[in-house]
Amino acid sequence: MTLPKKPSADIKLLTKELRAGSRAALARAITLIESRRGDHQASARDLVQTVDPSSARTGGSILGDKTRMARLAASDKAYIRPSPASGTLGGVAAKSREAMLLCEAAGFDVVLVETVGIGQSETAVCDMTDFFLALMLPGAGDELQGIKKGLVELADMIAINKADGDNIKRANLAAAEYRGALHILAPRSEHWHPPVLTYSALTGAGIGALWQKILDHRTAMSASGEFAARRRQQQVKWMWSMLEQRMMARLRADQAIRAKVKKIEAEVADGRITPALAAEQIAGMLR
Repeated sequence: MTLPKKPSADIKLLTKELRAGSRAALARAITLIESRRGDHQASARDLVQTVDPSSARTGGSILGDKTRMARLAASDKAYIRPSPASGTLGGVAAKSREAMLLCEAAGFDVVLVETVGIGQSETAVCDMTDFFLALMLPGAGDELQGIKKGLVELADMIAINKADGDNIKRANLAAAEYRGALHILAPRSEHWHPPVLTYSALTGAGIGALWQKILDHRTAMSASGEFAARRRQQQVKWMWSMLEQRMMARLRADQAIRAKVKKIEAEVADGRITPALAAEQIAGMLR
């Protein structure tokens, strides 16, 4: 059995600073785990190895564009980290789980993930968080779109934004339509029925009620044991996700394998072999 090598002194120092709540250390740590440079990736593996045993993952993660979050960006109690999706499906970045872990290690007790909002592939963020909040706009066709995308089935709560001024009536109408949709769909949990609320990001009206519902969900899930069960399932899914990434990385890194894969791709394109046979041949290279 090959034992993992011990983290370097630099990584140990970075981990110490991270756990002390250093924003600079948190920024450096996330940069390491997101980087595609070989030396950075090696350091990142050491870093997660060092942080993981003492971190309890509470789900959540990276907020988007700082320009939209002027008050949070200026707050000492918040840390905002925009992360590019870089083609990763699921509305989140490739290293969102690791970034979440690092935020928790730095002492943040509430971590939020903002997705790029891509509908059916939102299942990725659903599989790494404790609470999935779907934000919708009234009067923009999102009512039917949201139902078709499957977001309604995934969401632990639906919130209609822009419930202010002349828009209040439209927001209430959209909320009613979503409540109607929820009646004909089976909820994710027998212990929680997703509420539909309206709020205004402009005035702040309704945001307190949104947060209270999130707390209520945590209480209900914890009491039923489902909170811990979801966490266990998430850890297993994370394992498989990382395994798939490692396998794909090996295919790309090995020059000889890469050349063979290119040849197989050409044969599939020319119709000389079937995609199924090609996949079997490529899988055989990893044995």
